[in-house]
Amino acid sequence: MRVLGINAIFHDPAAALVVDGQVVAAAEEERFSRRKHGKRPVPFAAWELPELAAAWCLEEAGLRPGDLDAVAYSFDPGLSRDAASLGLNDPWDHLRVDYARRAPQFLGAALPGLDPEQVRFVPHHVAHAASAGLSVPEDSAVLVLDGRGEVASHLAGAYRGGELEVLKCQELPHSLGLLYEDLTRHLGFLHSSDEYKVMALASYGRPRFLNVFRDLVRTTDDGGFTVERIDWDALAKARTADGEMTEAHADLASSVQTRLEEVLLDLARWTYEAAGGPKTLTMAGGTALNCVANARIAAEGPYERVWVQPAAGDSGTALGAALAVTGRNVPFTTAALGRGWTDDELEAELRRAGLPYTRPESIAAEAARVLAANGIVAWYQGRSEYGPRALGHRSLLAHPGDADTQTRMNDVKGREQFRPIAPMVRAERFDDIFEGVNPSPYMLFVHRVKPEWKDRIPAVTHVDGTARVQTVHTGTEPLVAEMLAEFERLTELPVVVNTSLNTAGRPMVDTPREAMELFGSAPVDLLAIGPFAVHRATAFQK
Repeated sequence: MRVLGINAIFHDPAAALVVDGQVVAAAEEERFSRRKHGKRPVPFAAWELPELAAAWCLEEAGLRPGDLDAVAYSFDPGLSRDAASLGLNDPWDHLRVDYARRAPQFLGAALPGLDPEQVRFVPHHVAHAASAGLSVPEDSAVLVLDGRGEVASHLAGAYRGGELEVLKCQELPHSLGLLYEDLTRHLGFLHSSDEYKVMALASYGRPRFLNVFRDLVRTTDDGGFTVERIDWDALAKARTADGEMTEAHADLASSVQTRLEEVLLDLARWTYEAAGGPKTLTMAGGTALNCVANARIAAEGPYERVWVQPAAGDSGTALGAALAVTGRNVPFTTAALGRGWTDDELEAELRRAGLPYTRPESIAAEAARVLAANGIVAWYQGRSEYGPRALGHRSLLAHPGDADTQTRMNDVKGREQFRPIAPMVRAERFDDIFEGVNPSPYMLFVHRVKPEWKDRIPAVTHVDGTARVQTVHTGTEPLVAEMLAEFERLTELPVVVNTSLNTAGRPMVDTPREAMELFGSAPVDLLAIGPFAVHRATAFQK
């Protein structure tokens, strides 16, 4: 069975292709269009489809649109109701719903040869749930939280034998995702984009408004929750995008973050009881990208295992919709589902750019030597990642032992200095340095840095003593593991800084040309592109 999944309705448009129980390809439209998040989440943009991503998915599999058995669209307009009746102030929402109803015709025009009758609507939160619950081999509880779907913002359920039992859905306007979006906007950041900045900022504050939010945001006995209207200005003055960040702003972020963690923990516990005590919890929805809350659920919740979909945001509903239509468990084994280039293609791009390059005996060892000398490495290897995390395919790497590395990396990327940078570590060395969820190959939990290591790896130790770790496994990421082992041999440090290969406001680098453009415009010492090495000192001689 050949199913193409499509996410287009809100933000982060994406496409994913599942063929005979295998995920062949998955990618966000932003990697092709170079528009961050693909588009803004407004009703007027709901008609925009991930045309480029969908065409590439089909090309990758050698298929034409007419070869598909189904196209799964991750929103069901038949479930929608008038926004005002849901308590939402969104007067143009009817446009969004109308565009969704016309999606089969739009898709037929975007993918010539596709029969619009092949398009199947999958409820938004069912698509989120399937992206998580059908991506693990075992039965599981599933918890979905985001801004909104058709009429709800939350789904609690259980997967048994590949079938979803819905246990609870929280109807709008109550929404933890919209709560966090409102806070993001109030703090001067871009909502539906910069929520991770709020999570980072929270570590710098104190939750002194926590009791206020405990009154305003409450769980209910039936597995849901309520979110009352919040007078944000009464707590901290609204900040403009370029305004001063005050202690009150950090305290507000800390208070909401703490209350979010408490509510998610309550919801996870309720779901455990309602689902009959399963060993595994799977999570999706934009709120599941909150790695601080995820770590708390894993540490304090009743589950033996917590698995979070790496593409937990709306882009992941493309995969989830396809899995829901496929109707079977398809274990998720890698996030490297995007575009890749052969060594010959990479070399041709380097020659066309006129960049001097070498082909060292080991690109991993070459990168490790530059890192050991406190250089910055642009690491471009294999297929690009699906989801928001750089996981050793499109990464910027640096030395974790220099306290100035965080400042340098944030300067390279052109972003706020309070933003933390994350470590990668070989899985077999994790327990020596960190505490928390292990394995953690997708960087979706925070971990406590052991006291004896904080001064040795200051660049990746956040102000609260935590780090968002990626564990690297030799069986799945042999090249990255080789680089880490060589770096440890040279420095006695088993950790390397890993952040996404992009600059502020731009999607992650996807093509070789984009990698070279970033290398040429930012103070990066080495471009490790496939097996080839381009050194700044050689490439840009005066």
